[in-house]
Amino acid sequence: MIQIIDKKVNLDFSLVSHLHCLVAQIPNRLRKIEHGFVLIDPEEKWIQIRSILDVVIAGEGNLKKLHFLMLPEAALPFSRFDEILEVISRDFRPNTVTSFGVEPVQLHLYRELLERFGEDNSDALVAVDRDIKDGNVLEMPVNWCCIAIKEATGKLRIFLEAKSHPFHAEELLDKYHDLYRGRHFYFFHSAPACFNFMTLICLDYLYRDLYASNIKQIIDHANQLFFTTRQGLDAIFVIQCNPKPEHNSYREVISGFYGEYLEDTPGVRQTVTVFGNSSCETTLEGVSPTSGYGHSYVVINKHHKVGKLALKEFRTDNFSDAPVCRLRFGAETRLFYFNLPSPHELDPRTSRVPLKVHSIMRWTGNTTWEKLTGEELSANAGSL
Repeated sequence: MIQIIDKKVNLDFSLVSHLHCLVAQIPNRLRKIEHGFVLIDPEEKWIQIRSILDVVIAGEGNLKKLHFLMLPEAALPFSRFDEILEVISRDFRPNTVTSFGVEPVQLHLYRELLERFGEDNSDALVAVDRDIKDGNVLEMPVNWCCIAIKEATGKLRIFLEAKSHPFHAEELLDKYHDLYRGRHFYFFHSAPACFNFMTLICLDYLYRDLYASNIKQIIDHANQLFFTTRQGLDAIFVIQCNPKPEHNSYREVISGFYGEYLEDTPGVRQTVTVFGNSSCETTLEGVSPTSGYGHSYVVINKHHKVGKLALKEFRTDNFSDAPVCRLRFGAETRLFYFNLPSPHELDPRTSRVPLKVHSIMRWTGNTTWEKLTGEELSANAGSL
């Protein structure tokens, strides 16, 4: 059973205006090694990620209002981990949350990082040490992510999570294909903003076993928060490298999360769920190419009443009659910048547009990002 760890962070978001999110839908090119997968092109990948950081730092247009930045699962070369933290600490604006997946490492390295950032990860370190004590697992690969929070004071806090869902290679008998299963999720409580959020890695959104379900535990935790404080879970950010982001399993879990079919779930009724995937240029050595990558999307409660729209770069729908409204992007390499909806009760007008795409940028291939024009954004849908 996963442990949900509550963490208070100092984020002074505005109470009267939207929060904003930038999803970097960029490709991962991975190859298999003895203990998991690594990036084929770490230097080229870092150049692309560094250019995204430069876009955020420049803050052109209303990008100065950015609050949440998402990079895909397994996107950052491990060798650049310290460098990205240095850039965020030095150049990012306060009140910024950056969630990014890092190249898998072995458990002994992951444990060293938990110890290094022990001020914020002591509970997670206890769980890892318990697993190490129970067996010889130090060489197991860890699929992990970092949530780097630059607080209102400018202090940078580092939180680490390991993926709890089994990797596909765990179906093989070879012990070296086992993936270490993370034991915790962080539940962040922002103050004075009163904005609560979580970051998950891909299939952790779906994972369940005979005894527990990740998403059910999250719902119960958020409900208990509502019953005791009248607050709920405002957002979940799911970073992915997923060839099947619209598999029926996602629709089923999303329907259960928002549908309130069996009981009221006030703790998650207003939750915004952002799925940030890698782009359609993603490749995995030894696995046949697939057209399923990309299509990052945002899901909100059906009460928001988002109008139907179908354009070349994005569209809105209800995810095949699920009890939600969904903003679904295309599959290409892009930066998607949009606002997170405010709670429906703050402005219940049916004429209100709760979810707005502010800009979309394409990768030019020469270390820069180019903003799509209004004409390109308004082009009719093709094969989105």
